[in-house]
Amino acid sequence: MENKKILACDVGLKRIGLAVTQLGIILPIEPIIRKNRNQASKELSEILKTREIEILVVGLPSGGEAGHSDTRKRILHFVGLVAFGGEIAYIDEDYTSLEALQSSAYMGVQNRLKIQKDGRLDSLSATLILERFLESNNPL
Repeated sequence: MENKKILACDVGLKRIGLAVTQLGIILPIEPIIRKNRNQASKELSEILKTREIEILVVGLPSGGEAGHSDTRKRILHFVGLVAFGGEIAYIDEDYTSLEALQSSAYMGVQNRLKIQKDGRLDSLSATLILERFLESNNPL
C-alpha cells in the first residue's frame, strides 16, 4: 500500500477537500471549489489522471448519528460522475471535519474562518480520511 498513489477526498456541497500520499507521507492539497457537480467531477477526474492515482478514497458518513442517507446518496452519485478506472474505497468520515477544526484551534479566529472558507479545512479533513484508510489497511 505504501508505494501506491492514493488520493482521498472529503466531498462537500461547496468544496471538495483533497489529500494525497507522497513517499509515505499524507499531505493536504489544493481543494476543489465546487460550482456544480459536473465541474467538480471533471476537475477531480483531471487531478486523478494527472497525478496517476491508483486508489481513490472517499469519505462517506456512516449514516448513523453523524450522517444522513441523503448525504451518502449525494456523495455516491458524485463519485459516479468521476472518470476513474482505479480502485475506489469508501471510509467512514464521521467527525473528520470536527477533528480538523479542533486541530486548527491554535490559529486565531480569523485564520480559522479563512481556512474554512477557502477549503483548506476540507483538505485537512481529507488527510484524516486518508489516515483512517491507511490504518484500516495496515493494522498493527
